[in-house]
Amino acid sequence: MTGITLTTDQIRNAPAPVRQWIEQEVLTSLGLTPRAPAAIPAQAAHLVACSVDDVAGVLEHIRGTFPAVNVLFEFGRPGINYGQPAVMTFRLMDILHHTRLQQIEQVMTCLEMINQALTVVRKDPSARFCGFDNEGHCLIAPQTQASIATLWQDMMARQQTQQTKADDHIAPAA
Repeated sequence: MTGITLTTDQIRNAPAPVRQWIEQEVLTSLGLTPRAPAAIPAQAAHLVACSVDDVAGVLEHIRGTFPAVNVLFEFGRPGINYGQPAVMTFRLMDILHHTRLQQIEQVMTCLEMINQALTVVRKDPSARFCGFDNEGHCLIAPQTQASIATLWQDMMARQQTQQTKADDHIAPAA
């Protein structure tokens, strides 16, 4: 066996396929390769563009499972948009890190819960919130990302309004 050492600059400046290969090798060596999601025939499942109402419905179904809620809101962050039709990609390792879960399998379980909640909300057993590629990425529709970001912003604005009203109500008289 031969080993090599690369600097962060060398990795950062490497072509994308080389960086992806390095990422896969590191993940494999750490035993962190994501398990394949529960598969249904490709022609039967389809990635859907979720509206704000769809996302709110999914949130209502998973509300009692805090890790799944955290995973859902991770998709409110900007992702990498590519392909035709366009999809947004998110690294499963980034989701793992941001949500502070311990194992990639926990992320996958949360994503499956989100997918299942969407099938109930949409009343379509073939609808999928997200899909996966073979390189450790989760794929969603760009409209879904925008809807999640909008829902998050709306929730924060409502919370700010409620906090302001509460502060006004308990403010001491001058």
